[in-house]
Amino acid sequence: MIRFNVPPFTGKEMDYIKKAVENQKICGDGEFTAKCNAWLETKTGTKKALLTTSCTHATELAAILADIQPGDEVIMPSYTFVSTADAFVLRGAKAVFVDIRPDTMNIDETKIEEAITEKTKAIVPVHYAGVGCEMDTIMDIAKRHSLMVIEDAAQGIMATYKGKALGTFGEFGCFSFHETKNFSMGEGGALLIRDEKNIEPAEIVREKGTNRAKFFRGQIDKYTWVDHGSSYLPSELNAAYLYAQLELADEITKNRLATWDMYHEGLKDLEEQGKITLPFIPADCVHNAHMFYIKAKDLEERSRLISFLKEKEVLAVFHYVPLHSAPAGLKFGRFNGEDVYTTKESERLVRLPLYYGIKTNEVEYIIDCVREFYGAK
Repeated sequence: MIRFNVPPFTGKEMDYIKKAVENQKICGDGEFTAKCNAWLETKTGTKKALLTTSCTHATELAAILADIQPGDEVIMPSYTFVSTADAFVLRGAKAVFVDIRPDTMNIDETKIEEAITEKTKAIVPVHYAGVGCEMDTIMDIAKRHSLMVIEDAAQGIMATYKGKALGTFGEFGCFSFHETKNFSMGEGGALLIRDEKNIEPAEIVREKGTNRAKFFRGQIDKYTWVDHGSSYLPSELNAAYLYAQLELADEITKNRLATWDMYHEGLKDLEEQGKITLPFIPADCVHNAHMFYIKAKDLEERSRLISFLKEKEVLAVFHYVPLHSAPAGLKFGRFNGEDVYTTKESERLVRLPLYYGIKTNEVEYIIDCVREFYGAK
């Protein structure tokens, strides 16, 4: 069976974990956490990056720093992972879902403004598949309505919009280092902070409400509890595992892009024949090959394709069930406007295996299987 995902592994992970153990510093914010933070800051140009235990927790941290309160409304796409909404629902906010663009599966920037009310506090664009949302338009809307922008860039590391790293446009950006992502620490994430004024509050909330970060920098002679917070620090063992991959980020990304290009080249004639739809990359976007998907005609055809591939020993999967149709989505959110594309397009999408190190002959085999299903072998 060709697996859908294999977590990235470069070969240095165990050496770095061993070094972390030998350093006798395996809790958070040690040598490897500092290296990961510095790498993220250099690579993205953000003012500050803080490694977290997950992208979910990075988004929760952003929601706290944005002072999301009960009764606030937060605009986001319905086609996203539950964490996008959970972070704000936990603060008592209502998730206001708007439709997506069928070409990129990203939030439809033209539907955001009509969803704004006097209760709206923030806009949360989700960069699906590492393809940037239309950030110029979104930032303009946010500025005109005095709203915060918190980017769910869980899939967006090493991707850009108009030359600028995803996750660095809004007040906060959130990365994921889950085992399914381009770089992994098992479970993990990072919060990107655009403005210097938010750095110290972020450090305090991330460190259980204490000013411990200032203490370790030698700025104070003791630390104490100064505000509310929680523990969002990942273990040094996780950070060590991640850093081995960040060191080879360009190589990993190049490898993934080569696989993405193979899929696209091998299947583009099926799109030309109107049998499938392939991913669309806007001219302003540089993607990171986080995933390769195709869209079947409808839900019935998608189900048959996934079953066919499974019979051929290829594990392909569908993606999110739109949040507005889920029990919690009905309870904690509402869909603004008409669901023209969210449900319809989500029911067509199939993700094909793509991971660092997948063999060329395996990709060729998968392409052949898809072509066979559509009678084009």
